[in-house]
Amino acid sequence: MATTARVLLAALATLLLVVSPCHAWPVPWKTASTQGKTVDGITAIYNFGDSLSDTGNLLREGDATGVLQYTTGLPYGSAIGGATGRCSDGYLMIDYLAKDLGLPLLNPYLDKGADFTNGANFAVAGATALNATALAWRGVVVPHTSSSLAVQLQWFKDLMRATTKSPQEIRDKLAHSLVMVGEIGGNDYNYAFEANKPTPGGERNFYNFGRIVTGAVEAMVLVPDVVRSITSAARELLDMGATRLVIPGNFPLGCVPSYMSAANEKDPAAYDANGCLTGLNFFAQMHNVLLQEVIRELRASYPNAKIAYADYFYAYVQMLKDAGKTGFDKGSVMKACCGTGGGAYNVDMDRMCGSPGTTVCPRPDEHLSWDGVHLTQHAYRVMTDLLYHKGFASPAPVQFQRA
Repeated sequence: MATTARVLLAALATLLLVVSPCHAWPVPWKTASTQGKTVDGITAIYNFGDSLSDTGNLLREGDATGVLQYTTGLPYGSAIGGATGRCSDGYLMIDYLAKDLGLPLLNPYLDKGADFTNGANFAVAGATALNATALAWRGVVVPHTSSSLAVQLQWFKDLMRATTKSPQEIRDKLAHSLVMVGEIGGNDYNYAFEANKPTPGGERNFYNFGRIVTGAVEAMVLVPDVVRSITSAARELLDMGATRLVIPGNFPLGCVPSYMSAANEKDPAAYDANGCLTGLNFFAQMHNVLLQEVIRELRASYPNAKIAYADYFYAYVQMLKDAGKTGFDKGSVMKACCGTGGGAYNVDMDRMCGSPGTTVCPRPDEHLSWDGVHLTQHAYRVMTDLLYHKGFASPAPVQFQRA
């Protein structure tokens, strides 16, 4: 088998190991105060997604179990005074975007006592684009949350009905809102591999090879359905009156420490010029290419709306290329700050950040990766700048004044 194909199949089969949504006991949290004026007319943000943007919904759904019990407190949130349900040492992209817009940080929807005047966050760590029933029909089990994109969309509708008096009032509210539809969908693929994981030990025998191939094929088959689910939600939001949507693509999976550690590929030919696994990045781009195609169709159907594609893939690649210029340690761009095992990635998926034996690097802001899966708050700040200030989200969903 060619090296690229072998890396793709072997590495993809381990994706199930990186489904690690974190949550934590709540701590006092103060939102940023508004600055008294709006940016480009945006007065609210409504966000849907998974652990990349969850600010505390999974926390409120229930206690963590198993390995996730170690992610319910410090060192998660250590840069912002304590764990809040964010899967990082501090702020996420959605937080920085809200700050840049002069809005309060988004409260999680399941915080029923929260103020949702300036929007709400419906994202849930571990969430999927397809619902649990649709995935179960395909033999895929959702282990962490049933709050799929459809559930989050229903929450949004419930909130709109509770805070407005008519469909026209909803349209008026959405005319001054930014709606973030994702990132979501990565967990669908991860759970598909879990249904076909190799036997313990992961020996590369004929039986395990067959399971690897099956998992890879089933994940690839999911791509059109995942993309369809995302764009279907976008259509509903547009029909309700949304005028500015952001639909993100997937990260370059072949550049993420947990995936690279699991692949453990020794052949230099399997890596690109940035040191990332080409096979995994090819899979991520399958999703992204199809997603961009249907976004173009959405733009044609809704010519009066601004529908931006947020290119998480190439923004992340650019962050890698510019690591030295933006304060990262070039020697640590592929290494998790919080973890164990040392080596090239400092990742052991049996001992996630916060579990006994794990340590935290002395300078998290010099690392892209916080725990091998999620980014540090400094990396999220850089990603936010690239996406919303430097053109990696196109067309620009918000016109910021040039400094």
